[in-house]
Amino acid sequence: MEFLIQGITQITWQQILMWIIGGVLIYLAIAKELEPSLLLPMGFGAILVNIPMSGVLNQTLPGIGEVSGIIDWLFEVGIGASEMMPLLLFIGIGAMIDFGPLLSNPRLLLFGAAAQFGIFATITVATLLGFPIEDAASIGIIGAADGPTSILVSQVLKSNYIGPIAVAAYSYMALVPIIQPFAIKLVTTEKDRKIKMSYNPKSVSRMTRLLFPIVVTIIAGLVAPASIALVGFLMFGNLLRECGVLRSLSETAQNELVNIITLLLGITISASMKADVFVSLNTLKIMGLGLLAFVFDSIAGVLFAKFLNLFLKEKINPMVGAAGISAFPMSSRVIQKMGLEADSQNHLLMHAVGANVAGQIASVIAGGVIIGLVPGLM
Repeated sequence: MEFLIQGITQITWQQILMWIIGGVLIYLAIAKELEPSLLLPMGFGAILVNIPMSGVLNQTLPGIGEVSGIIDWLFEVGIGASEMMPLLLFIGIGAMIDFGPLLSNPRLLLFGAAAQFGIFATITVATLLGFPIEDAASIGIIGAADGPTSILVSQVLKSNYIGPIAVAAYSYMALVPIIQPFAIKLVTTEKDRKIKMSYNPKSVSRMTRLLFPIVVTIIAGLVAPASIALVGFLMFGNLLRECGVLRSLSETAQNELVNIITLLLGITISASMKADVFVSLNTLKIMGLGLLAFVFDSIAGVLFAKFLNLFLKEKINPMVGAAGISAFPMSSRVIQKMGLEADSQNHLLMHAVGANVAGQIASVIAGGVIIGLVPGLM
Protein backbone atom coordinates (compact mmCIF):
# COMPACT_ATOMS: atom_id res chain seq x y z
CA MET A 1 0.00 0.00 0.00
CA GLU A 2 2.86 2.33 0.83
CA PHE A 3 4.39 1.78 -2.63
CA LEU A 4 1.01 2.43 -4.29
CA ILE A 5 0.60 5.75 -2.49
CA GLN A 6 4.19 6.70 -3.24
CA GLY A 7 3.74 5.85 -6.92
CA ILE A 8 0.51 7.82 -7.25
CA THR A 9 2.03 10.90 -5.63
CA GLN A 10 4.90 10.86 -8.14
CA ILE A 11 2.72 10.83 -11.25
CA THR A 12 3.14 13.98 -13.34
CA TRP A 13 0.87 15.41 -16.00
CA GLN A 14 3.63 14.78 -18.54
CA GLN A 15 3.57 11.06 -17.71
CA ILE A 16 -0.21 10.98 -18.03
CA LEU A 17 0.15 12.65 -21.44
CA MET A 18 2.63 9.95 -22.46
CA TRP A 19 0.13 7.27 -21.39
CA ILE A 20 -2.39 8.93 -23.70
CA ILE A 21 0.15 9.08 -26.55
CA GLY A 22 0.95 5.40 -25.96
CA GLY A 23 -2.76 4.61 -26.04
CA VAL A 24 -3.18 6.49 -29.32
CA LEU A 25 -0.32 4.51 -30.89
CA ILE A 26 -1.88 1.25 -29.71
CA TYR A 27 -5.27 2.36 -31.08
CA LEU A 28 -3.77 3.20 -34.49
CA ALA A 29 -2.02 -0.19 -34.53
CA ILE A 30 -5.08 -2.25 -33.63
CA ALA A 31 -8.11 -0.32 -34.86
CA LYS A 32 -6.59 1.23 -37.97
CA GLU A 33 -3.93 -1.45 -38.64
CA LEU A 34 -1.29 1.23 -39.25
CA GLU A 35 2.19 -0.37 -38.91
CA PRO A 36 0.92 -2.54 -36.01
CA SER A 37 4.19 -4.46 -35.62
CA LEU A 38 5.92 -1.22 -34.64
CA LEU A 39 3.29 1.17 -33.30
CA LEU A 40 1.87 -1.36 -30.85
CA PRO A 41 5.17 -2.15 -29.04
CA MET A 42 6.16 1.54 -29.19
CA GLY A 43 2.84 2.55 -27.68
CA PHE A 44 2.96 -0.04 -24.91
CA GLY A 45 6.60 0.80 -24.24
CA ALA A 46 5.71 4.50 -23.91
CA ILE A 47 3.33 3.53 -21.11
CA LEU A 48 5.86 1.23 -19.44
CA VAL A 49 8.68 3.77 -19.21
CA ASN A 50 6.40 6.50 -17.85
CA ILE A 51 5.10 4.62 -14.84
CA PRO A 52 6.70 6.15 -11.69
CA MET A 53 9.60 4.04 -10.36
CA SER A 54 9.18 1.76 -13.37
CA GLY A 55 11.24 -1.41 -13.11
CA VAL A 56 11.94 -1.38 -16.85
CA LEU A 57 14.28 1.61 -16.30
CA ASN A 58 17.21 2.07 -13.96
CA GLN A 59 16.28 1.05 -10.44
CA THR A 60 17.87 0.52 -7.04
CA LEU A 61 17.50 -2.97 -5.59
CA PRO A 62 18.13 -3.76 -1.89
CA GLY A 63 21.55 -5.30 -1.37
CA ILE A 64 22.48 -4.86 -5.05
CA GLY A 65 22.39 -1.16 -5.74
CA GLU A 66 21.46 0.55 -9.00
CA VAL A 67 20.90 -1.73 -11.97
CA SER A 68 19.67 -1.18 -15.51
CA GLY A 69 16.08 -2.08 -16.25
CA ILE A 70 15.35 -4.35 -19.20
CA ILE A 71 14.36 -1.58 -21.64
CA ASP A 72 17.35 0.61 -20.77
CA TRP A 73 19.60 -2.44 -21.12
CA LEU A 74 18.10 -3.40 -24.48
CA PHE A 75 18.50 0.18 -25.69
CA GLU A 76 22.14 0.36 -24.64
CA VAL A 77 23.06 -3.05 -26.10
CA GLY A 78 20.86 -3.10 -29.20
CA ILE A 79 20.87 0.55 -30.25
CA GLY A 80 23.15 2.70 -28.12
CA ALA A 81 26.45 0.82 -28.15
CA SER A 82 26.39 -1.00 -31.47
CA GLU A 83 23.30 0.02 -33.51
CA MET A 84 22.80 -3.75 -33.80
CA MET A 85 19.01 -3.88 -34.08
CA PRO A 86 18.50 -1.41 -36.96
CA LEU A 87 21.35 -2.98 -38.91
CA LEU A 88 20.12 -6.56 -38.45
CA LEU A 89 16.68 -5.42 -39.60
CA PHE A 90 18.22 -4.34 -42.91
CA ILE A 91 19.24 -7.94 -43.61
CA GLY A 92 15.58 -8.97 -43.45
CA ILE A 93 14.45 -5.98 -45.50
CA GLY A 94 17.01 -6.80 -48.18
CA ALA A 95 15.85 -10.42 -48.28
CA MET A 96 12.27 -9.25 -48.89
CA ILE A 97 13.06 -6.90 -51.78
CA ASP A 98 12.93 -8.01 -55.41
CA PHE A 99 15.11 -5.63 -57.43
CA GLY A 100 13.87 -7.13 -60.70
CA PRO A 101 11.53 -4.23 -61.66
CA LEU A 102 14.38 -1.79 -61.03
CA LEU A 103 16.97 -3.82 -62.94
CA SER A 104 14.64 -4.11 -65.92
CA ASN A 105 14.31 -0.31 -66.02
CA PRO A 106 17.47 1.20 -64.42
CA ARG A 107 16.44 4.80 -65.04
CA LEU A 108 14.03 4.41 -62.11
CA LEU A 109 17.12 4.80 -59.91
CA LEU A 110 16.91 8.51 -60.69
CA PHE A 111 13.56 8.76 -58.91
CA GLY A 112 15.03 7.16 -55.80
CA ALA A 113 17.70 9.88 -55.78
CA ALA A 114 15.29 12.75 -56.54
CA ALA A 115 12.86 11.76 -53.79
CA GLN A 116 15.56 12.25 -51.11
CA PHE A 117 15.32 16.03 -51.60
CA GLY A 118 13.03 16.29 -48.59
CA ILE A 119 15.81 15.07 -46.29
CA PHE A 120 18.18 17.90 -47.12
CA ALA A 121 15.46 20.55 -47.42
CA THR A 122 14.21 19.63 -43.95
CA ILE A 123 17.72 19.72 -42.49
CA THR A 124 17.97 23.30 -43.75
CA VAL A 125 14.59 24.27 -42.27
CA ALA A 126 15.38 22.58 -38.93
CA THR A 127 18.69 24.46 -38.72
CA LEU A 128 16.91 27.76 -39.39
CA LEU A 129 14.51 26.90 -36.53
CA GLY A 130 17.46 26.71 -34.17
CA PHE A 131 18.18 22.99 -33.93
CA PRO A 132 21.89 22.06 -33.66
CA ILE A 133 23.23 20.44 -36.82
CA GLU A 134 23.29 16.92 -35.34
CA ASP A 135 19.63 17.22 -34.33
CA ALA A 136 18.64 18.93 -37.61
CA ALA A 137 20.29 16.14 -39.62
CA SER A 138 18.57 13.48 -37.52
CA ILE A 139 15.22 15.20 -38.01
CA GLY A 140 15.80 15.52 -41.74
CA ILE A 141 16.43 11.79 -42.11
CA ILE A 142 12.77 11.24 -41.20
CA GLY A 143 12.29 12.06 -44.88
CA ALA A 144 14.07 8.82 -45.73
CA ALA A 145 10.71 7.19 -44.95
CA ASP A 146 12.70 4.40 -43.35
CA GLY A 147 12.37 3.87 -39.60
CA PRO A 148 15.57 1.87 -39.01
CA THR A 149 17.63 4.46 -40.92
CA SER A 150 16.09 7.28 -38.87
CA ILE A 151 16.88 5.50 -35.61
CA LEU A 152 20.41 4.60 -36.67
CA VAL A 153 21.35 8.08 -37.90
CA SER A 154 19.90 9.84 -34.85
CA GLN A 155 21.74 7.44 -32.54
CA VAL A 156 25.10 7.71 -34.34
CA LEU A 157 24.85 11.52 -34.32
CA LYS A 158 23.84 11.40 -30.63
CA SER A 159 20.68 13.41 -31.20
CA ASN A 160 18.69 14.46 -28.15
CA TYR A 161 15.43 13.54 -29.88
CA ILE A 162 15.65 9.87 -30.82
CA GLY A 163 12.19 9.11 -29.39
CA PRO A 164 10.25 11.85 -31.22
CA ILE A 165 12.19 11.12 -34.42
CA ALA A 166 11.32 7.39 -34.27
CA VAL A 167 7.65 8.12 -33.53
CA ALA A 168 7.48 10.64 -36.38
CA ALA A 169 9.23 8.31 -38.84
CA TYR A 170 7.04 5.29 -38.17
CA SER A 171 3.82 7.28 -37.77
CA TYR A 172 4.25 9.01 -41.11
CA MET A 173 5.26 5.76 -42.79
CA ALA A 174 1.94 4.37 -41.60
CA LEU A 175 0.17 7.48 -42.93
CA VAL A 176 1.71 7.33 -46.43
CA PRO A 177 -1.72 6.45 -47.95
CA ILE A 178 -2.99 9.79 -46.61
CA ILE A 179 0.09 12.01 -46.99
CA GLN A 180 1.18 11.06 -50.51
CA PRO A 181 -2.13 11.59 -52.36
CA PHE A 182 -2.33 15.06 -50.80
CA ALA A 183 1.25 15.92 -51.82
CA ILE A 184 0.89 14.47 -55.32
CA LYS A 185 -2.32 16.34 -56.07
CA LEU A 186 -0.65 19.61 -55.09
CA VAL A 187 1.67 19.40 -58.13
CA THR A 188 -0.21 17.31 -60.71
CA THR A 189 -3.24 17.77 -62.89
CA GLU A 190 -5.83 15.14 -63.71
CA LYS A 191 -4.21 14.89 -67.15
CA ASP A 192 -0.85 14.11 -65.52
CA ARG A 193 -2.37 11.36 -63.41
CA LYS A 194 -3.99 9.75 -66.45
CA ILE A 195 -0.72 9.22 -68.32
CA LYS A 196 -0.44 5.53 -69.18
CA MET A 197 2.83 3.66 -69.20
CA SER A 198 3.43 0.41 -71.02
CA TYR A 199 5.16 -2.33 -69.09
CA ASN A 200 7.47 -4.45 -71.22
CA PRO A 201 10.03 -5.67 -68.70
CA LYS A 202 13.41 -6.77 -69.95
CA SER A 203 14.50 -10.15 -68.71
CA VAL A 204 17.00 -9.91 -65.88
CA SER A 205 19.61 -12.64 -65.84
CA ARG A 206 20.49 -14.51 -62.68
CA MET A 207 24.05 -13.24 -62.95
CA THR A 208 22.78 -9.64 -62.98
CA ARG A 209 20.69 -10.28 -59.89
CA LEU A 210 23.72 -11.78 -58.12
CA LEU A 211 26.14 -9.05 -59.13
CA PHE A 212 23.79 -6.15 -58.34
CA PRO A 213 24.01 -6.26 -54.51
CA ILE A 214 27.77 -6.77 -54.65
CA VAL A 215 28.37 -3.91 -57.10
CA VAL A 216 26.03 -1.53 -55.23
CA THR A 217 27.85 -2.27 -51.97
CA ILE A 218 31.26 -1.56 -53.51
CA ILE A 219 30.11 1.66 -55.21
CA ALA A 220 28.32 2.90 -52.10
CA GLY A 221 31.37 2.09 -50.00
CA LEU A 222 33.62 4.11 -52.31
CA VAL A 223 31.25 7.06 -52.71
CA ALA A 224 29.97 7.21 -49.11
CA PRO A 225 32.07 4.98 -46.82
CA ALA A 226 29.88 5.82 -43.82
CA SER A 227 26.94 4.16 -45.59
CA ILE A 228 28.64 0.78 -45.91
CA ALA A 229 27.01 -0.76 -42.83
CA LEU A 230 23.54 0.35 -43.94
CA VAL A 231 23.91 -0.53 -47.61
CA GLY A 232 26.02 -3.62 -46.96
CA PHE A 233 23.52 -5.28 -44.64
CA LEU A 234 20.63 -4.43 -47.00
CA MET A 235 22.48 -5.90 -49.96
CA PHE A 236 23.65 -8.94 -48.00
CA GLY A 237 20.01 -9.72 -47.28
CA ASN A 238 19.22 -9.40 -50.98
CA LEU A 239 22.12 -11.67 -51.88
CA LEU A 240 20.66 -14.30 -49.52
CA ARG A 241 17.43 -14.02 -51.51
CA GLU A 242 18.98 -14.19 -54.96
CA CYS A 243 21.76 -16.76 -54.49
CA GLY A 244 19.27 -19.66 -54.61
CA VAL A 245 21.31 -21.95 -52.35
CA LEU A 246 20.33 -20.47 -48.97
CA ARG A 247 16.57 -20.57 -49.23
CA SER A 248 16.03 -21.44 -45.56
CA LEU A 249 18.29 -18.57 -44.42
CA SER A 250 16.52 -16.18 -46.76
CA GLU A 251 13.12 -17.20 -45.42
CA THR A 252 14.39 -16.91 -41.84
CA ALA A 253 15.69 -13.40 -42.55
CA GLN A 254 12.36 -12.38 -44.11
CA ASN A 255 10.22 -13.82 -41.33
CA GLU A 256 11.69 -14.82 -37.96
CA LEU A 257 14.58 -12.31 -37.99
CA VAL A 258 12.44 -9.37 -39.13
CA ASN A 259 9.67 -10.22 -36.67
CA ILE A 260 11.96 -10.60 -33.66
CA ILE A 261 14.02 -7.47 -34.38
CA THR A 262 10.92 -5.41 -35.19
CA LEU A 263 9.30 -6.48 -31.92
CA LEU A 264 12.40 -5.69 -29.84
CA LEU A 265 13.16 -2.47 -31.70
CA GLY A 266 9.64 -1.16 -31.21
CA ILE A 267 9.58 -1.64 -27.45
CA THR A 268 13.26 -0.73 -26.96
CA ILE A 269 12.95 2.67 -28.64
CA SER A 270 10.50 3.61 -25.88
CA ALA A 271 13.58 4.11 -23.64
CA SER A 272 13.88 7.49 -25.38
CA MET A 273 10.19 8.33 -24.83
CA LYS A 274 10.41 9.32 -21.17
CA ALA A 275 8.05 12.17 -20.36
CA ASP A 276 10.70 14.61 -19.13
CA VAL A 277 12.42 14.46 -22.54
CA PHE A 278 9.56 13.70 -24.92
CA VAL A 279 6.97 16.25 -23.79
CA SER A 280 8.29 19.51 -25.17
CA LEU A 281 7.67 22.14 -27.83
CA ASN A 282 10.55 20.69 -29.83
CA THR A 283 8.67 17.38 -30.14
CA LEU A 284 5.82 19.23 -31.86
CA LYS A 285 8.34 20.94 -34.13
CA ILE A 286 9.88 17.56 -35.00
CA MET A 287 6.49 16.09 -35.87
CA GLY A 288 5.80 19.07 -38.13
CA LEU A 289 9.23 18.88 -39.77
CA GLY A 290 8.83 15.14 -40.31
CA LEU A 291 5.57 15.73 -42.15
CA LEU A 292 7.28 18.44 -44.19
CA ALA A 293 10.05 16.00 -45.14
CA PHE A 294 7.57 13.42 -46.43
CA VAL A 295 5.68 16.05 -48.45
CA PHE A 296 8.91 17.49 -49.89
CA ASP A 297 10.11 14.01 -50.88
CA SER A 298 6.91 13.20 -52.73
CA ILE A 299 6.73 16.57 -54.48
CA ALA A 300 10.40 16.40 -55.52
CA GLY A 301 9.90 12.97 -57.10
CA VAL A 302 6.84 14.16 -59.04
CA LEU A 303 8.51 17.36 -60.26
CA PHE A 304 11.60 15.43 -61.37
CA ALA A 305 9.40 13.10 -63.44
CA LYS A 306 7.69 16.11 -65.01
CA PHE A 307 11.11 17.58 -65.82
CA LEU A 308 12.18 14.36 -67.55
CA ASN A 309 8.97 14.38 -69.57
CA LEU A 310 10.16 17.55 -71.27
CA PHE A 311 12.76 15.43 -73.08
CA LEU A 312 11.01 12.06 -73.44
CA LYS A 313 8.78 10.86 -76.25
CA GLU A 314 7.23 8.15 -74.12
CA LYS A 315 6.00 10.09 -71.10
CA ILE A 316 6.34 8.98 -67.50
CA ASN A 317 3.35 9.28 -65.22
CA PRO A 318 4.65 11.88 -62.71
CA MET A 319 3.11 9.97 -59.81
CA VAL A 320 5.74 7.25 -60.29
CA GLY A 321 8.35 9.78 -59.17
CA ALA A 322 6.64 10.04 -55.77
CA ALA A 323 7.23 6.32 -55.25
CA GLY A 324 10.95 7.09 -54.99
CA ILE A 325 10.63 7.35 -51.22
CA SER A 326 11.68 4.37 -49.12
CA ALA A 327 8.24 3.48 -47.73
CA PHE A 328 8.13 0.06 -49.39
CA PRO A 329 5.69 -1.24 -50.54
CA MET A 330 3.10 1.24 -49.24
CA SER A 331 4.08 4.04 -51.61
CA SER A 332 3.90 1.89 -54.76
CA ARG A 333 0.44 0.68 -53.73
CA VAL A 334 -0.68 4.29 -53.30
CA ILE A 335 0.52 5.13 -56.82
CA GLN A 336 -1.26 2.11 -58.26
CA LYS A 337 -4.49 3.10 -56.54
CA MET A 338 -4.27 6.71 -57.68
CA GLY A 339 -3.53 5.59 -61.24
CA LEU A 340 -6.64 3.41 -61.29
CA GLU A 341 -8.71 6.25 -59.84
CA ALA A 342 -7.61 8.49 -62.71
CA ASP A 343 -8.17 5.78 -65.33
CA SER A 344 -9.43 2.28 -64.59
CA GLN A 345 -6.99 0.90 -67.20
CA ASN A 346 -3.97 2.72 -65.85
CA HIS A 347 -1.74 0.12 -64.14
CA LEU A 348 1.37 1.72 -62.66
CA LEU A 349 2.29 -0.81 -59.97
CA MET A 350 5.44 -2.32 -61.47
CA HIS A 351 6.86 1.06 -62.45
CA ALA A 352 6.12 2.35 -58.95
CA VAL A 353 7.69 -0.74 -57.36
CA GLY A 354 10.90 -0.12 -59.31
CA ALA A 355 11.04 3.47 -58.11
CA ASN A 356 10.15 2.34 -54.58
CA VAL A 357 13.03 -0.12 -54.26
CA ALA A 358 15.33 2.53 -55.76
CA GLY A 359 14.20 4.74 -52.91
CA GLN A 360 15.17 2.03 -50.43
CA ILE A 361 18.73 2.07 -51.75
CA ALA A 362 18.89 5.86 -52.01
CA SER A 363 17.60 6.40 -48.47
CA VAL A 364 20.25 4.23 -46.82
CA ILE A 365 22.97 5.88 -48.93
CA ALA A 366 21.61 9.29 -47.90
CA GLY A 367 21.72 8.17 -44.28
CA GLY A 368 25.34 7.13 -44.70
CA VAL A 369 26.23 10.42 -46.39
CA ILE A 370 24.74 12.35 -43.48
CA ILE A 371 26.60 10.20 -40.93
CA GLY A 372 29.80 10.91 -42.83
CA LEU A 373 29.31 14.67 -43.33
CA VAL A 374 27.66 15.95 -40.17
CA PRO A 375 30.43 15.16 -37.63
CA GLY A 376 32.71 17.47 -39.61
CA LEU A 377 30.17 20.30 -39.26
CA MET A 378 29.59 19.84 -35.53
